[in-house]
Amino acid sequence: MDLNRLRSMHAIIAHHFWDRPGGGELVMASMAYTMDKMGYQPVLTSLSRFEPKRYVDWFGVDISSYPYVSMGIKLRSFGLYMRLLVWYPVKIALKRYSAGILFIDSPTYKPLINDVKKRNIKLIEYIHFPLDLSFNRKYADLGYYYTKDMYMAERYTRFPMNIYAWFYSKLFSRFARENPFQVSAAVLTNSQWTASIIKMAFNGDPIILNPPLPPNSPITTINKSFDERKPYVVMVGRYAEEKRYHWVLESIAPKLIRELSQVKIIIMGSTGTKTSESYYDSLMKISYKYNMKVGTDISNTPNANIILMRNVPRQKMINILDESRVFLHATVNEHWGIAVAEAMARGLPVVVHKSGGAWSDLAMNGEVGLGYETADEAVSAIAKLLTDGRAWSDYSRKSLERVRDITFDRFVERLAELVKKIL
Repeated sequence: MDLNRLRSMHAIIAHHFWDRPGGGELVMASMAYTMDKMGYQPVLTSLSRFEPKRYVDWFGVDISSYPYVSMGIKLRSFGLYMRLLVWYPVKIALKRYSAGILFIDSPTYKPLINDVKKRNIKLIEYIHFPLDLSFNRKYADLGYYYTKDMYMAERYTRFPMNIYAWFYSKLFSRFARENPFQVSAAVLTNSQWTASIIKMAFNGDPIILNPPLPPNSPITTINKSFDERKPYVVMVGRYAEEKRYHWVLESIAPKLIRELSQVKIIIMGSTGTKTSESYYDSLMKISYKYNMKVGTDISNTPNANIILMRNVPRQKMINILDESRVFLHATVNEHWGIAVAEAMARGLPVVVHKSGGAWSDLAMNGEVGLGYETADEAVSAIAKLLTDGRAWSDYSRKSLERVRDITFDRFVERLAELVKKIL
């Protein structure tokens, strides 16, 4: 095979911020891995400085051998703004590599469109959630503008984040493409729920490609029974307001503890920024305000009802999931919910808000998991699973059945099939 042929087999995987173990990072790393298996040379592009070798620890996906273009930015507190320049390192990569395909998961690639057309590159956009609806006033009436949508409003409607989001909305349209279906070879998305919103905005049907379970979050082969588990309600996700841990501590925990005194609510989240640390401190204050016994590790606070754990090692997290009876997810309009999927892989029944991809594609609108809209409905669902062994066993079985269809291998297989059709 000649040099030109080798160079034409590069696939650019463009993501704005690779330096954290989030759902978006898992999807993009999985795409890079898939392209590698198909015979392409993946090239990663990023605004942030990152260490590819950490992906083995985070997800069990090895992307350390792939070349990458990084601008070396360290400003983690400005992750939203970094999306505006996601196109810039791609421009550099296009000068170094003769790519035939480009995967990108931010809409702010308007400066790339002409280059992509001239080079006849197949552009595939993966939409975790259409940011156009959040920050372009053209779509404000659809109900997902950052001041209206609960997922966004939890974070961006109070000072100083309201100023942060307002200024971003002013810049967004300068960099965002108009309609993804008019400029890309394919539009992919994570769930039926997100697909319905995309169609509402752009009048097109995206291809639904559910994110995979990470390879290092295996589906359990020895599912502990109801009686072997403890009355633990567990939550997992970074410490951020949109995760609504504060709502759980204010509206769920006091009622649940009064009903079931032995229950423990365990939150395992990541910190690392001033914002996340500040939010963690506020959760501590809420726990004390409601006179709840609080601890920072399940092993050294046996009498606590609230356990707020930070940066828990993965194996320890899996062990706690295996000991627990219920997984609670409090986010409204969650686009997917990788933490929900990981909990289901450990045989946990899930209780999620009746919105978003976690409800439509994981809980399957109530067929696989329980849902709620109010605090009382959430308490009732949790209490049922904590006390009813028969119901618990039924939903545990359904969780395991559902996640067998979203394994990493299935993701790779499906994406490869899609790419072959597109090319």
